[in-house]
Amino acid sequence: MPAATFAAPGPIQKDFADADILTTLPDSSTGSATAPANATELADQLQAFISQARGTGDPRFLGYAERLLEDWPEAQLTDRLRVLRATLSQSLHRFEAARADLEQVLADTNQRQQRIQARLTLANLELVQGHYQAARRQCDALTRDYPGLIAESCLAQMQARTGEGAEAYARLQNRLAAAPGADPTSRAWAQGTLGDIAAQLGREAATEHWQAVLRDAPTDLYTRALLADWHLERGNYRATLDLTASYEQVDGLGVLRAIALQQVAPEQARHLTQALRARFEEAQWRGALLHQRDFARFLLDIEQRPEPALEHAWANWREQREPLDTRLVLRAAMAAQDQDVAQEVRQWLRQQGQSDSRYPETPQ
Repeated sequence: MPAATFAAPGPIQKDFADADILTTLPDSSTGSATAPANATELADQLQAFISQARGTGDPRFLGYAERLLEDWPEAQLTDRLRVLRATLSQSLHRFEAARADLEQVLADTNQRQQRIQARLTLANLELVQGHYQAARRQCDALTRDYPGLIAESCLAQMQARTGEGAEAYARLQNRLAAAPGADPTSRAWAQGTLGDIAAQLGREAATEHWQAVLRDAPTDLYTRALLADWHLERGNYRATLDLTASYEQVDGLGVLRAIALQQVAPEQARHLTQALRARFEEAQWRGALLHQRDFARFLLDIEQRPEPALEHAWANWREQREPLDTRLVLRAAMAAQDQDVAQEVRQWLRQQGQSDSRYPETPQ
């Protein structure tokens, strides 16, 4: 599954007393972890930081991981470290660096576990960027190396985005039903993928699939955001607020919450909007705006500024082309009355054979 959306840092406070507490850092022991003594210890620390970043939405954990890697000699990178560095690079939107590490592992490794992990990560990267033929090659290879629900989910995602949504959904649903003893991770991959495809097809079953994932993994921010957005688009504002409660610091969830609050609690919406605006402005100032999709959604649906929203949505879409990225750039192009962008995106969709119930209709 793609990495979760991360929270932008809070704004810098300029006026404070010497004794003031400016912010509470995540678990102080993690930020100052002792230098690893060997590659295995380093890999364990990196994996822990990446997991914490995904589970909390706090990008500082990615910074901790990056600092650890900076001090490690390139010549001493193991296959596992390369896969983890690729995962970190993907989370930081350094897609080419991630691809280079993964391809090197696949070319050189004799470790089955790392080959499988590299294939899965690379398949996910190719799907995120809309490189579907490259994704198919990795999914096919994964089916040979690691047959089961995860490989089936990989193939189903690729097929659904290239014109075979209904067939992919039925096939994966049958595979899941025929594997009652599958491990929880594999079942979560299958349920999450079924949710994605059901949403693409406009089927209400998306809700139950995503809820199944969250029952077992409530810290899965990616799935939480998808389900919250699904409810928001259907006007189920209370459901969106329930899913985003206590997650305001995660940009994507905070933006969805602010949009829902505009409909049911305008005063609360104003306070959250002010906080989001300050965070996004600070992130831009720092050069730390990781997820342009969240900022573009904020500009379009909260600030009502379609031109700058399109600028960021378009820059984001040139890097990653998940369905929600595509929906957003089309909506922004229509709001900004930019027919050239809308035409280019729709031409790409026709080339892929891709349709999605969440995409706006072309004006007649």
